[in-house]
Order: sequence, then C-alpha cells, then structure tokens
Amino acid sequence: MKRTFLFVLDSVGIGGANDAEAFGDAGSNTVGHILEAAARGEADEPGLRQGPLKLPNLAGLGLFHALDAASDMPLAETYEAKEVTGFWGAADEVSNGKDTPSGHWEIAGVPVRFDWGYFPDEIPCFPQDLLDAIYKEAGLSGSLGNKHASGTEIIAELGEEHVKTGLPIFYTSADSVFQIACHEETFGLQRLYDLCELVRGHVDALNIGRVIARPFVGTTADDFERTGNRRDYSVLPPEPTLLDRLTSAGGRVIAVGKIADIFAHQGITISRKANGNMALADATLEAMEEARDGDLVFTNFVDFDMLYGHRRNVAGYAAALEAFDRRLPDMMAKLKPGDLMMITADHGCDPTWRGTDHTRERVPILGTGPGLQSGSIGVRPTYADMGETIAEHMKLAPGKHGTSFLADLAANA
Repeated sequence: MKRTFLFVLDSVGIGGANDAEAFGDAGSNTVGHILEAAARGEADEPGLRQGPLKLPNLAGLGLFHALDAASDMPLAETYEAKEVTGFWGAADEVSNGKDTPSGHWEIAGVPVRFDWGYFPDEIPCFPQDLLDAIYKEAGLSGSLGNKHASGTEIIAELGEEHVKTGLPIFYTSADSVFQIACHEETFGLQRLYDLCELVRGHVDALNIGRVIARPFVGTTADDFERTGNRRDYSVLPPEPTLLDRLTSAGGRVIAVGKIADIFAHQGITISRKANGNMALADATLEAMEEARDGDLVFTNFVDFDMLYGHRRNVAGYAAALEAFDRRLPDMMAKLKPGDLMMITADHGCDPTWRGTDHTRERVPILGTGPGLQSGSIGVRPTYADMGETIAEHMKLAPGKHGTSFLADLAANA
C-alpha cells in the first residue's frame, strides 16, 4: 500500500457550480473574486498584505488552470504557471447541501442525498419543546441567544451576560447546526462538552448535522476570544466512507484538525488538534513524517472559512491563502516515491458575496507525487471521484459512488 495526503482548504471554492442558481449563489467565486479584488488593490491591508494575489506554489500545481476551467475566468489565465508539476481540475458537488459534513463525506466517497434539518431564521429559532427538554435534562433555568448569529458577534453581545448568569449561549446559522458558546473558565470546558453531547441526543430526531462547542475566554466584550478547544458532535455518515475502507484494509487514518469530528470519529485511527492554519500545517508535517505505507493523512485547514469567509474579510482571506502557499513546499518536500498529495475544498464561502453563508461552488482538485502524471483531469461530476482516485491509488476495492481519474490522467499524458 502507498501513502496519501489529503488536504481540504475549507471553503476555497472556484465558482462555476452547475446548480449554483438553485442555492442563490450563481456568480459566486471565492478564489476568483479574491483574485479580482487583489488585482484592483481592494485586498490591501497595511501590515497584512498588499498587491496582486501571490500563490506561486498553488499556481504550480494548477490552481489558476483549475479556476479558469471551473468558471471561465480570463483573469486567471494571467496567473497560470507556465509549467504545472501536478494534475489539476475541478469538481461539482452532488450532495443536497453546501455544508461541511456533506462536502467532506462526498470527498470521502459518500455523497449526502438526504436533506438536513435546519432552524428558521427567526427569534427564537429553536422550538420551545426542544429547549424545554434540554433545560430539564441539563438542569438549566434557560439559555441566551436562540437565534441565527455570527459566533464572534454573539459572544461580544451576550458573553458578559453569560458569565454573570451562567446561562449558555445557544445559536445557529444557515448550516444544519446547533452551536453552544460558553466561557471555558466560568462555565467549564468539560461541562460545555457534556452539554453538547446531551443536546446531540435531542436534535437527532430533527436531522441536525452538527452540535458545536464554541468555548471562549476573556473578561469583557472587548477581549472575549474563542479558543482552539472547539469540538463538533456530528452524526455518522450514512454508509462506510473511504476512511472505513482504508482502516478495514489495515491502513491508518491520521486526522488533523476537525476531520475526526466531521466523521464522528468513525474510520479515524489517530486524531490531532491544532488551532489555526499555521499550527495545522505544523501538525500536518509531523503526521506526514510519521505516516507509514498504507496511511492517509487527512487535514482540514479551517481558517479560510471560519475567520475570513464567514466574516467576509477579503484581505484576511487573501493573506491566509498566501500564508498556506508559503508552507506548501515544506509539505511537498515530505513526499516519497509512491505518495499522492491531493488538495481540494469542501464548498465555497465567497467573502465578496451577500450574507455570511457558504456558497455553492466547484472546488479545485490539485495533486502531485513523485512519478505521478501531470495535466488536466477536467471538471469531475462529483467530489466522490477524489475518494475513488485515492482508493485506486491505495489498492482498495472501488466504492459505490464516483470514478477514479487515474486512468484518464494516464491516457492524457
């Protein structure tokens, strides 16, 4: 068996989704619009970054080729590397939602064909019978929030009241989530985790994808800050994923970041947490060094989405892309003969788009490895093609969804 390294740049979409109009996202393009904004000087921020988008290493793997193929963007052509050292393409999502679990599960070979449950964008957003059941089992006298909100904004708004009263902050978003923000010290981190586990049991009947613990620290609204102790309580994928198939064959899945939570820890051998993209890059490099034949290192780089996409911060998003690009040579240097490294995304979150939700977009597929062919793999009809390509590379039996593109790549060489 061989080694594979799968890196999800959370929300780094490249536009052009064939069903974007059905989601209200026709015209959204995360990388494309950041590229345009940077070219116009609209992504400049003193002390952070300035000028056109500088992604030489991702360009060398075909990012801008993929962007142009996915969304027909002439500007991307001017940023294309003259020589591409890997294979490149894009993929449409066939899952019903544009959320994190759906994107990751489809990448791992299992599209989500059912509809998630969601909470309405009204106040209060949670059904009273649900709240009453939670209060009764958890011994709570009530809660704060109970609405759609940005995580940082609701902590600034209600954090001081939470610390004073001890009532947890309940909130949601356009995703299928029930989020709980509590102070790590005054409420207690383990108590927060216990509360999330309790809530998980109550929202299963509503088909809610995730319950998310959002701990924070600080003393006032001016200095409240979320910590790296976030934990996601997800439902299980509807059928065995690539991760299950790999571990059943004797390989290991080393999950970095929130990957283990996304898959409800099913099919995971080792889980490593880290806070922030650069710490995630460090943890990934350590995992790559540790990986043996037959292992998959699977990392989610969350900052693009959490810190910049949802907050519609174009300059921050551009800087985060450039920072990741600078770390890419260190990762590529860890590759050995027989290895496959693949870089993709799980959805879009265009920082120039209306609202604060994810955007329905195609995602890039960039790959490389010693001895692997380079060139275009085209626009794939499902993210599941990535999972099946990894399965073929790792000598696993094919799954039920998706088609490996290794043969297509060899034919086009």
